[in-house]
Amino acid sequence: MAHATDKRTEAAPAPPDPMALLRSKSYVVILVVCAVLGVPIAMISYLFLQLVDRLQTWVYTDLPNGLGFHGEPTWWPLLPLLVAGVVVGLVVRYVPGRGGHSPADGFKTGGAPFTPVEMVGVAIAAIAGIGLGAVIGPEGPLIALGAGLAAASVRVIRRGTPQQAVAVIAASGSFAAISTLLGSPLIGAFLLMETAGLGGPMLGVILLPGLLAAGIGTLIFVGMNSLTGFGPVSLSIPNLPPFLRPDSAEFGWALVVGVAAAVVGTAIRWLALTIRPHVERRSLVLTPVAGLIVAALAIGYAEATDKSSADVLFSGQSGLGPLLLNAAQYSSGALLLLLVCKGVAYSVCLSAFRGGPVFPALFVGATGGILLSHLPGLPLVAGAAMGIGAMSVVMLRLPLTSVLLATLLLQSDGLAVIPLVIVAVVVAHVLAAHLAVSPPMARLGIDAPPATAHAGGG
Repeated sequence: MAHATDKRTEAAPAPPDPMALLRSKSYVVILVVCAVLGVPIAMISYLFLQLVDRLQTWVYTDLPNGLGFHGEPTWWPLLPLLVAGVVVGLVVRYVPGRGGHSPADGFKTGGAPFTPVEMVGVAIAAIAGIGLGAVIGPEGPLIALGAGLAAASVRVIRRGTPQQAVAVIAASGSFAAISTLLGSPLIGAFLLMETAGLGGPMLGVILLPGLLAAGIGTLIFVGMNSLTGFGPVSLSIPNLPPFLRPDSAEFGWALVVGVAAAVVGTAIRWLALTIRPHVERRSLVLTPVAGLIVAALAIGYAEATDKSSADVLFSGQSGLGPLLLNAAQYSSGALLLLLVCKGVAYSVCLSAFRGGPVFPALFVGATGGILLSHLPGLPLVAGAAMGIGAMSVVMLRLPLTSVLLATLLLQSDGLAVIPLVIVAVVVAHVLAAHLAVSPPMARLGIDAPPATAHAGGG
C-alpha cells in the first residue's frame, strides 16, 4: 500500500511556479501583446459607447424635433422600441451566435471567444437594443467584443498560438473594453475576476495582463474624450450630500434593504426566466412585442408622474446620477411607480434583448434605496448605496463586485457607507439564494434553445 501511495505521489504533476512563469520570455510576450491590443480595443469600445449614446439622443430628441414635434410625443417610445425588437429578433433568429448571451442568465464570462461573424451579430443586437431604449446595459456586449477582437487579432498575427495564451489575451481584451465603463478599472477587473472564479497562487499571473490592458484602456478612454470632446462615457455620481458615519439605526436599515432587494431582485429574475422560453421560440414576433411592452410601461409612468419616460427606458447608466441628485423632486408615489415600471421593463428586456444586466440593477437598487430614505432614520446616500449593492448582488451574484460598485461610485461618501453596504449585500445574497426557484417552464423541462458557449458577459 505504501508503495502504491509513493507511486501516485511521483506521478502527480508539480504545480506551476508563478515566479518562474513571470520570468519566462513567453509571459513577457503575452504582456506586450495585451498592452498593444488594448489600445485599439479601448478605442473601439469608446466609439461604440459614443455611438449608442448619440443614437439615443438622435432618436429620442433630435428626430422628434426634426419632424416638427415640440419635444418627445407621449407615444414616441413605441416606434424605436418596435424597431429594436424587430432587429434583435432577426439577429437572434438568423445570425450565428444569436446576438450574444441572454442577460437573464446573469453575468457570465468564459468559453470560446466569438468569431468575427458572430461579433457582427453581437454589435448589431446591442446597438439596436441599447440605442433604441431597451432596459439593458452595454457591459456584456463590450466584454464579448473585446474578447473576440483580441482572440481574432492574435490568431491572425501568429497562427498556432497555444489555446491557453489565446484565452489570457482574450480576457485582457475584455478588461480593456470596459476599463472605465463602471467608473474605475478596479471595478471592471474585480467583475471579470470574480465572474471567472480566479484564485490561488496563479491569480496574479493570470490577472496581470488584464490589469495592464485595463490601465492602458483607461488612458485611451481619457485621451479619446479629450481628443473628440464627446464627453465621458464612464459611470460617475458626483456632488452627493456628505455622509459622515453610520449609526445603529442605519445598520437596522441595512437588514431591511437586503431583504427587500432579495425579494424584488428574485421576482425580476424569475419573471425574466419565465418569459424567455416563449420569446426564444418565437423571437421574430415576441421580441417586438417585448419592445412595445417596455414602451407602454415608460409611457404609463410618464403620464402618471409627469416625469420623463427616460427614467424607465435605457440602461440607467446616464440616468443614475441625475436621479440621485434630483431625488428631492420625486414623491414617494413617483418612486414606487418608477421601481415597478423599471423593474418589469428590466425583466422583459432580460428575457428578450441582448446586453448586460449591471446598469439596470444599479438603477433599480438606487430607486428602492431612495424610496426607503423617505422613511425616518435612513439618509439618502446610505439608502441609495445599500440599494445599489444589494440589488447588484441579487442580479449578478457577485458579492465583492457589488460592494465595490456601491462604494466606489459614491466617491467621497464611499468609505463611510462600506459597512452598511457589506451588511446589505450579505443579507441580500444569502436570502436570494434561499428564494431562488426555477421558473414554471423550467420545472416542466421546457427550456429555451441552448446558446453556444462563448466568452463575454451578460
